[in-house]
Amino acid sequence: MELQAMYVQILALVIFTIGLAVALSRRNIFFVLLGIELALNAVNLSFVGFAKTLPADMSVAGQIVPLFSIAVAAAEACVGFAMVILLFRKKESMDADNFTNMKG
Repeated sequence: MELQAMYVQILALVIFTIGLAVALSRRNIFFVLLGIELALNAVNLSFVGFAKTLPADMSVAGQIVPLFSIAVAAAEACVGFAMVILLFRKKESMDADNFTNMKG
């Protein structure tokens, strides 16, 4: 039995929706970053799902793009967490509402 690309896209949609809901509903900065990463991984899954529908020689591009996207996401997560640590040292809180009116 072969897994159809439509089911992969439905799974990617569900994961993206969960990530978006987490990013928009939580106040903790770590959960917001986690939701953004989950949504980005859902897009990567969607790329791979669409690549499954292409012929073998063209399918490679649909699998390489998520690889670069994952590398960029890892770098972005490192920078994001470093910024969160610096903000925590300054405000001593992880609540996103504390960071809305930062000046200087």
